Amino acid sequence: MLLWQVAGELLNGLRKWESAGRITSADVEAHFRDAFALLPLKIPTAKMFEAGFDLHARFSLSHWDSMLLAACKEAGVTTLFSEDMDSGTDYDGLTIVNPFV
Repeated sequence: MLLWQVAGELLNGLRKWESAGRITSADVEAHFRDAFALLPLKIPTAKMFEAGFDLHARFSLSHWDSMLLAACKEAGVTTLFSEDMDSGTDYDGLTIVNPFV
């Protein structure tokens, strides 16, 4: 599944490539639509914020990492692929995997 925050980060990355002249505006939209064709979008509920506060406090996570992990947990995700977090770390049944290691 594609979480709301990850979709936003994907779009941000595509826009940076567009600004750098690596892809066109049409490419941005096409690549973004491709992601939605592969994965359903998941938008968290308000309860996700409570879980985010808990994860932030217990694991000393950044605001955005705690919100992402809380959204994953709410969506039933058990593996999060991320190069930005410590690979192998388990957050209450949600394991981080760096796909580039």
